[in-house]
Amino acid sequence: MAFQDLLDQVGGLGRFQIIQMAFLLTYNALAQTHVLLENFTAVILGHRCWVHILDNATVSDNDTGTLSQEALLRVSIPLDSSLRPDKCHRFIRPQWQLLHMNGTFSNMSEVDTEPCKDGWVYDRSLFLSTTVTEWDLVCESQSLNSVSKFFFMAGMLIGNIVCGYLSDRFGRRLLLTWCLLQLALADTCAAFAPTFVVYCPLRFLAGISTTTIVANVILLIVEWTSPKYQAMGTTMAVCAASFGNILLGSLAFAIRNWHTLQLVVSIPMFFLFISSRWMSESARWLITNNKPEEGLQELKKAARVNGMKTSADALTIEAVRSAMKEELKATQTKPTLCDLFHTPNLCKRICLLSLLRFATMLPTFGLILHLQHLGINVFLVHVLLGVVNLPANCVSLWALKHRGRRISIFFFMSMMGITLLAIIFVPADLLCLVVYAPRATAFGIIGVCGSLGAAVAPLLMTLETYAEPLPWIIYGASCFFAGLVVFLLPETRNHQLPDSLQDIESGGKGSRKTEQEDTSIKVTHF
Repeated sequence: MAFQDLLDQVGGLGRFQIIQMAFLLTYNALAQTHVLLENFTAVILGHRCWVHILDNATVSDNDTGTLSQEALLRVSIPLDSSLRPDKCHRFIRPQWQLLHMNGTFSNMSEVDTEPCKDGWVYDRSLFLSTTVTEWDLVCESQSLNSVSKFFFMAGMLIGNIVCGYLSDRFGRRLLLTWCLLQLALADTCAAFAPTFVVYCPLRFLAGISTTTIVANVILLIVEWTSPKYQAMGTTMAVCAASFGNILLGSLAFAIRNWHTLQLVVSIPMFFLFISSRWMSESARWLITNNKPEEGLQELKKAARVNGMKTSADALTIEAVRSAMKEELKATQTKPTLCDLFHTPNLCKRICLLSLLRFATMLPTFGLILHLQHLGINVFLVHVLLGVVNLPANCVSLWALKHRGRRISIFFFMSMMGITLLAIIFVPADLLCLVVYAPRATAFGIIGVCGSLGAAVAPLLMTLETYAEPLPWIIYGASCFFAGLVVFLLPETRNHQLPDSLQDIESGGKGSRKTEQEDTSIKVTHF
């Protein structure tokens, strides 16, 4: 590509790109902490009904004699099917006769119990407060906890839909700067939300911002580095997201109040917003959007920072226009969305890839948004997921390169499906041995349909009301389904990617093997 020739003149990976990438990777890491924030701010704590004789501070010891708290709990709270204190019901009147029974019984008639009319008492040994305790999102309101996660994922879906158009229309840097500010404002205000109804729209705005930040970070990395370094740059972006997960788990372990944790991850975004004023816009975007003078200045800036002053002085506006002549001509023709569906082969590939992305993101976010349901240390498992994802990225990239796309994706998705189904049958104390399956491939497949799957994932957890294993069965089955769907797509390992719609329909470039390995990312224009 002609622009890559210009980029090589100013330095494809020099000091300029390294500084720019350091800022971008920081944005990506801190934005990732907001994606999984509700793993800690929305934890469902142990709870039971508030009972007068147990929890009223004005009740004196003489009112209940010398009875222990355990005895008072026994006469106040019925037992559920697991012979544990019921979380959502209490006795209408204390059942003193239970103190004289040899054993525990839960076969009290329905008229003896009632819902928690006076609120709940929460076990605050693990967390001091969460959004669940803030707005009593338990019992009949427990499904609202998944609704708040759905709002964030729905925001990511909308962000994926509009961020591509807005980035091409207004520029990568402008949109990135705006979303850093929007994320900082939305999640900071969420920490002070007076009601759950206010909290959900704020998280929706945060979701829009997060996915747009991630997308533009990758765009700027790719468009400022030469092809042989682009794969490395995108891999580092994925690894930065893993560091974000490690950071979030560590912060949550130290901060057990949801208001404080929300602020700690949100306020730094204001400083990142300020720092974004020193970021450089994509020179390629500037040139192809009729701003060649500004693009030339950015290229000269990159050359000077990279220590290539001679190349900076040699660059002229005529040289830029001459080098980009073909690309500028191509931008004059604006393809529409309908053009992608006019050809049978391309339409088939788009539909299959959309289905694959949906089926991939559904179990991925179903798992990572509900770590609490695994019944193990949520802090430890969150940090370990970030740690394991680092080498998993390298393994998956090696597999994609040397073993082919289809068989690699099938293997990884099958492993994840087995892991999710094992959650149903493996005892809780053994789950930590099977939960860290390779997941890098799942995280690498993103898009609008992927965001739709991510948005649906938290809602499926409400099916636990009908059958506790049902959400995990759906998550696991979708992994195997995605693994099978990929075999309907053509293998692209060691194949040159098509450049046009005609190439796809004729099977031209897409079917010819190249002489060397695909060590870089190729941008294909349709």
